[in-house]
Amino acid sequence: MSGKLFKSGMIVSAMTFISRILGLVRDAVIANLMGAGANADVFLFANKIPNFLRRLFAEGAFAQAFIPVLADVKHEGDEEHLRQFVAKVSGTLGVIVTIVTIVGVIGSPILAALFGMGWFVEYLNDEPAGQKYELASLMLKITFPYLLFVSLTGLAGAILNTLNKFAVAAFTPVLLNVAIISCAIYLAPRFDEPAFALAWGVFLGGLFQLLFLLPFLFKAGLLVKPKWGWSDPDIVKVRTLIIPALFGVSVGQLNLLFDTVIASFLGTGAISFLYYSDRLLEFPLGLFGIAIATVILPTLSRNHVSKDDKAFSANIDWAVKMVCLLGIPAATGLFMLAEPMLLTIFQRGEFTPQHAAFASYSLMAYSFGLLSFMLVKVLAPGFYSRQDTKTPVKFGIWCMGANMLFNLILVWPFDYVGLAMATSLSALMNALLLYGALHKQGVYIASSQTVRLLIKIVLASMAMGAVIFLLNPESASWVNLSLINKIFELAKLISLGAVVFVFSLLILGVRKSTFSASQAVTK
Repeated sequence: MSGKLFKSGMIVSAMTFISRILGLVRDAVIANLMGAGANADVFLFANKIPNFLRRLFAEGAFAQAFIPVLADVKHEGDEEHLRQFVAKVSGTLGVIVTIVTIVGVIGSPILAALFGMGWFVEYLNDEPAGQKYELASLMLKITFPYLLFVSLTGLAGAILNTLNKFAVAAFTPVLLNVAIISCAIYLAPRFDEPAFALAWGVFLGGLFQLLFLLPFLFKAGLLVKPKWGWSDPDIVKVRTLIIPALFGVSVGQLNLLFDTVIASFLGTGAISFLYYSDRLLEFPLGLFGIAIATVILPTLSRNHVSKDDKAFSANIDWAVKMVCLLGIPAATGLFMLAEPMLLTIFQRGEFTPQHAAFASYSLMAYSFGLLSFMLVKVLAPGFYSRQDTKTPVKFGIWCMGANMLFNLILVWPFDYVGLAMATSLSALMNALLLYGALHKQGVYIASSQTVRLLIKIVLASMAMGAVIFLLNPESASWVNLSLINKIFELAKLISLGAVVFVFSLLILGVRKSTFSASQAVTK
């Protein structure tokens, strides 16, 4: 049983790795097509709003509320009850999200004005940059239905994850990336504004993701006819959990939207610089943090249902140690190699070396928050698996308020980089509050072994960073390298850094058994 959690995490990481690689290819195609100009700003803006709502309805609050209740129902062993629960959840969620989608499509000008306030002001003043508002409101009509498709995809994925079929759901983002890349290559030449081709790629990608999962639900015997079940006791339980979780889990996304509003006042390129740097941050976050969080929530839910407190604490401890092992060196690498990574992946076509330099500043600021983002992903399930949504919500309110304050303080001296700094600071605050509450409740207390391990990982990461700093060529040298040489040089630095990190851990006495899944239980 002990190896199952680790194996599931590796499966999700592998699928996520494929998705993230294709995601970087997608972003490279976008950068080549539009650079960091006005069209890029508009498309990234139009894509961000439905993605924010996706975190609410699909990956975020809904999953955190749905999976623990699903684990309860499944634990009863009544297959018909399980099928009826899935039918009522899918019907209720489907109706609600369909209404939200229709409202979003019709009200896209209002959404564009609300979240792109700077563009809307320019539109009202008949300034040239006001065209961004018009394009954004039109593009939102194409990208917004993605919310419906991906919400139902999230429901299907949550069901399959609870059945320990992690690979299928983790693979679906690959289809979105393939759709966007294909539309960028084959459809963009047919549009005067190539950004519209990318918007259609988002629409089609969401549809393909949903269709892909249906056969797997059918095979599991859970592809059932949706029913409206608003007053069903199980649905009431999900509703009770999801209402506060809508805010608590999505604090980070609300912060990013608030960043977008401020960035719309900062001139052309600000939204794009934050986007490209955030995309590189999302690579290790998705590969490690989200992958581990994906498998830990169903596991913790089962531990809670079984009243196995020892296994519950051990599984959180395993997750914390894993994200520290992977997150701290990843953050160090992102900071030290920010500009080389951006130059290697994105510098071609409309994306210039200057764009890479500007985006690298915000990536370095984001890198300081990477570990905190990961810890939030694995600590929050410690509450949601116990059906406690109120505590994370309370912390979420505090952290969102702090992020807004940090934004207002830091944006003036540091421009768009200040927005990234504020996001990292609020994530650190969130992680500390979540751990503090788990510690106070006696649910999870980091052992002295875990603390010593954290110190050793930091020391090994510092050694890795020093080696990268000494061997990293000057920025001007990177710009003049061919793409092949850039890839070779970057791979060399990453490989050397990894070797130094692992060797340093071994010298400090860290062994493979420290992270063994035998310390985690999947009962």
